[in-house]
Amino acid sequence: MSAPHEGSGGGPSVPGRGPARRRLLALATGAGAAAALGGAAGCGAPRAGDGISGELLRSTAPLPEPFQVPLPVPPVAEPVRTRGGAAVYEVEQRAARLEILPGLKTEVWGYDGRFPGPTFVGESERELRLRVRNALEMPTSTHLHGGVQRPESDGHPTDLVLPSGFPDPRHPEEAGKGEYSGSKMVKPSEWTISRGHKEYVYPLKQRATTLWYHDHRMDFSAPQVWRGLAGMFLVHDDEESGLPLPEDSRDIPLMICDRAFEEDGSFRYPSLDPSLAGKPGVREQYMEGVTGDVVLVNGVPWPELEVSAERYRFRILNASNARRFRLALDPGPREGAAFVQVGSDGGLLGAPREHEELPVSPAERFDVVIDFAAFPMGSEVRLVNTLGHGRTRDVMRFRVTRRAKRGAGAPRVPRRLADVQRLKAGQAVVDRQFDFRQKQVHGMRMWTVNGKPYDPGSPLASPRLDTVERWRFTSDFHHPVHVHLAHFQVLSRSGKTPLDSDAGWKDTVDVRPFEVVDVLIRFAGYRGMYMLHCHNLEHEDMAMMADFRIV
Repeated sequence: MSAPHEGSGGGPSVPGRGPARRRLLALATGAGAAAALGGAAGCGAPRAGDGISGELLRSTAPLPEPFQVPLPVPPVAEPVRTRGGAAVYEVEQRAARLEILPGLKTEVWGYDGRFPGPTFVGESERELRLRVRNALEMPTSTHLHGGVQRPESDGHPTDLVLPSGFPDPRHPEEAGKGEYSGSKMVKPSEWTISRGHKEYVYPLKQRATTLWYHDHRMDFSAPQVWRGLAGMFLVHDDEESGLPLPEDSRDIPLMICDRAFEEDGSFRYPSLDPSLAGKPGVREQYMEGVTGDVVLVNGVPWPELEVSAERYRFRILNASNARRFRLALDPGPREGAAFVQVGSDGGLLGAPREHEELPVSPAERFDVVIDFAAFPMGSEVRLVNTLGHGRTRDVMRFRVTRRAKRGAGAPRVPRRLADVQRLKAGQAVVDRQFDFRQKQVHGMRMWTVNGKPYDPGSPLASPRLDTVERWRFTSDFHHPVHVHLAHFQVLSRSGKTPLDSDAGWKDTVDVRPFEVVDVLIRFAGYRGMYMLHCHNLEHEDMAMMADFRIV
């Protein structure tokens, strides 16, 4: 297999998931069996060079010059009512045609037809209910990433909201031959089905934090998120409100991702079945992950934000399928650090951390403060990705256009932010290892966890509620490992001190090639079935997931 890079080449596709024996038999009866098996023959283990974690898909549409459009900020959703003290929201998943590239229309699948979807804002300890209506043509499953919620509201891949008329995978005889072949990899009893809509219940019994929500449909998360099914979700609490951090118009979410576009402006993606109704997976050269040549921030290419010479808080999310970012400011500030990190996946840090560069793998979030008073008036400051090349090196631009009003600027970030409990290795009651690796399974190369492709309903672990365990993640490639429900703290990387960017409570950690990452993970919240998986969405769709059951 070729090393992943921003060019051509790649590895084999794996178009299904579920027990390997059932997968192999299903493939053998399909038209793609020979290609899938033949494509795997002779491929070596994946390699990762220069921090690149996918294969570049180039646009055929003309691309705009950077920094020509202002940064949009997604609207904040408003509740439609309250019920028993809970704020109730409604949102509709539907197709819409938006202008992303100048002069062209792109069909997106968006929450309320937006990309990104509206931002939901909740209060810690106050329940929020979200009623999602599916007006698309394909099933969906909405996952609140980083949320602490019961299994039935977690957005498990087998918990689907079906649109009107879509075959029910619990009844294969109704689906018809060739319809939604991915469903044949799951036992009928493992599906949970809602027709038309579903109400997700989020207790929000967690600290102030930056979360996000996205589609998690079995076998098709990658193309459906690529088409736009993602948005931000913020939780506030009294501890955060008491801190002198930038707020209101200086507290800005940045959903950063990459995409590719066809000549007519439509999203370009290498699905084996572009309808997303039948055969899952991507063309074999994109097995390592799909990266695009257009960097979007809040849904627009390479935007610009005019700022005052004062401090801003940015809630950074990498919502890419596979692309990793290493963010930096160009030029850097005259004095002080480029980024002052105040929060991670799981909320505020105990104390701020300073960074000149910030590595962000898919699904990770970083809350940072940038002080634009450290730049001369009129400065143009680029946010760049030092892992990118050519156009993908630029992310967006800040332009310092006005002075802060006297007395109105945010004060310095305090030295103490929050009371964060530090877990200790001695608290772990069990040690477990999860190996994320491409393996040969029944003649096919597949993305696996502990040598097995995903088998829904067969948990690899059964941790006890309200305990701490030590989990070890090992890998052969860049695998951003995400654990549902539970949060963790990074203990070490290959026996050494964690990265500065590993600080705080996390739900996603970038496990780099041939690295050993030890985390202390706390199981608080609810009993039931949850999952861990690689958040390279192509790896996830190609079976790199595992269930665990909290008992």
